[in-house]
Amino acid sequence: MQILSIPSPSVGVWYLGPLPVRAYALAIITGIIFAYIWSDKRYRAKGGPEDTLADVAIWGVICGILGARLYHVFTTPQPYFGAQGDIWKALRIWEGGLGIWGGVAGGALGIFIALHQRGLRFAPAADAIAPTLLIGQAIGRFGNYFNQELYGRPTNLPWGLEIAPEKISGGYPPGTLFHPTFLYEALWCLLGAFLLVRLEKRFHLNSGMLAAAYGMYYTLGRLWIEMLRIDQAEIVGGLRLNVWTSVVIFLGALSLFLFLRTLRRQNPQINDIYLPNAQPTADAR
Repeated sequence: MQILSIPSPSVGVWYLGPLPVRAYALAIITGIIFAYIWSDKRYRAKGGPEDTLADVAIWGVICGILGARLYHVFTTPQPYFGAQGDIWKALRIWEGGLGIWGGVAGGALGIFIALHQRGLRFAPAADAIAPTLLIGQAIGRFGNYFNQELYGRPTNLPWGLEIAPEKISGGYPPGTLFHPTFLYEALWCLLGAFLLVRLEKRFHLNSGMLAAAYGMYYTLGRLWIEMLRIDQAEIVGGLRLNVWTSVVIFLGALSLFLFLRTLRRQNPQINDIYLPNAQPTADAR
């Protein structure tokens, strides 16, 4: 008989009159706010123009959410394009389904464009954001907790996660406990934020190297967490697509880190805030 376990929330939506307030959305928004506040402070400490990140972050958030949703829809197509799928469900972001890889790629693209228009380099901003992104991800994962989704395989460990019978997939009987992968990832991200800041100070990681270190660290954790998950996913070569994605991104981040380290040795000015010969806009001065 299992004595200890983690109960899941019985409610994930509250109503202010006719207006639904969803825990999933609150978790995502809270994570974004915390990440922005800290990243803005870090960017200004690196010499970034005051208030620039506030404008740039808007582009990052919009492009990030769009990219995250597109990644999820196209890597988990069955609920939307399958025989019993509903393509209109792709618009229901509040039901869950944001792929972190699409979010990071989309957000990075939006931030890169916004910074370039202001005559600012991308690398210092990426380094400023890297550890704060992990904090945002850690908070955002609690949205999955409230939605009772993305849990792992059955377990008898004391921290097994309770799931409502109607939310259990895979034919497991009611009362089955599952690995709380949302919690594993949240803790991994919090630890990573601490480690990145320490490594940044100890080894003077800049010029985009801290952002590359983020990619390596997060994918290492995501790799083993992904192996635990049992939610519906595309299978390629016997493994979940996100497992392969983690491997590819880790190798890419490692290659980028080594390249940037060599580049910085050859050109110490690479970490300047402004682009060469840039004429900063009034907002960036």
